[in-house]
Amino acid sequence: MLRSLMRRKLRTTLTVLGITVGIWALMVMSAMANKLTALVDGGSTYFNDKILVSDATNPAFGFGYVPMPVGIVDEVGAVPGVAVAAPRVHFMLDPEDAGIGFSASDFVVAFTAGVDRGHETFRWEIAQGRETAAADEGRRVVMLGADLARKFGKAPGDRMLIRGTEFEVIGVLEPTLMFFDTTAVIPWSAGQEFLARDPAVLAEFGPEPPELTSMVIVYPEEGEDFHALIQAITAAHPGMRGVTSDDFDDQFGSTVAILNAIILSVALISIVVGGLSVINTMTMSVAERTREIGIKRAIGASRGVIMRELVVEAGLMGLIGGLVGLGLAGVVVYFANDAGQTSGTILFLMTPWIGALGVSFSTVLGAVAGALPAWNAARLDPVEALRFG
Repeated sequence: MLRSLMRRKLRTTLTVLGITVGIWALMVMSAMANKLTALVDGGSTYFNDKILVSDATNPAFGFGYVPMPVGIVDEVGAVPGVAVAAPRVHFMLDPEDAGIGFSASDFVVAFTAGVDRGHETFRWEIAQGRETAAADEGRRVVMLGADLARKFGKAPGDRMLIRGTEFEVIGVLEPTLMFFDTTAVIPWSAGQEFLARDPAVLAEFGPEPPELTSMVIVYPEEGEDFHALIQAITAAHPGMRGVTSDDFDDQFGSTVAILNAIILSVALISIVVGGLSVINTMTMSVAERTREIGIKRAIGASRGVIMRELVVEAGLMGLIGGLVGLGLAGVVVYFANDAGQTSGTILFLMTPWIGALGVSFSTVLGAVAGALPAWNAARLDPVEALRFG
């Protein structure tokens, strides 16, 4: 097979190159789509058991930035159907960050460990150090998400500035493939310190603001209808709004699905071009080998043997192109993610499944593209083929 392919080295090389470019584009784009899907799936999983309640004027989806008196937590907790209402402070790590971008923003959350009273089902894993505990209240300690720790080059025992205040890093999370990777978790008391010196807070609540929260995490009682509970909460507190995993999926899931479709469509166009180049190469190869095919038919080779030989030859070109494309995609993804680590922007998620799919697809593409020329070759009349040339 390889000898047949190497008869026309330049033509074969260009054909393989066409497949390589298509598979490279498909894998890189698939890795990007995979990363976006993982972020959305992770967010949906996090929202699955809870309702995020915040001020109705809050500009960010679910994540509160508009501070409220912490007394609202007890009021929300008193609504029938609420098992636990837990306060949480949430703000951008960089005050200049508008929260708009291709990847998750860096942000800080503050809460007291155990405030959910065992209702939180999402569990993170600690890669280094430990997680924040209730005993850390009153201390300036921080636990960092995987991307955030990598971005700032921090490990347990290091010091990190958060909006000008020095914190001791006590732990680093394992990657979660969701927004926790770009999160800094600090004690509730530390979050109150930041709110107490926020100019907007001072303007609204005065020089000695009360204890504040920026959102309330609501854990419904078992079997409670989430949307009915949101209606009950907003009826009791008209200035509030609540979001669930369904709202998250509606807002982000459909957008990502459309974006992924566009990404993969662009990649598939490259694949089609590669397939056409295989058809062209195999058609020309059959034309050049007409006499050879006639000889094989004359000495007893069946049409099936002729067709199988040419289809395998075309599939081999697809396999080679797929393997080279996989290698190039791996290099691009590695260096792109490595370059993005300094800014905490990891755009690609390459998995073995993507690699296997890409190589398999290119092999099948080559075989299918070579099927028509192979069929035409198998139908050649031996006598006419021997006269060719």
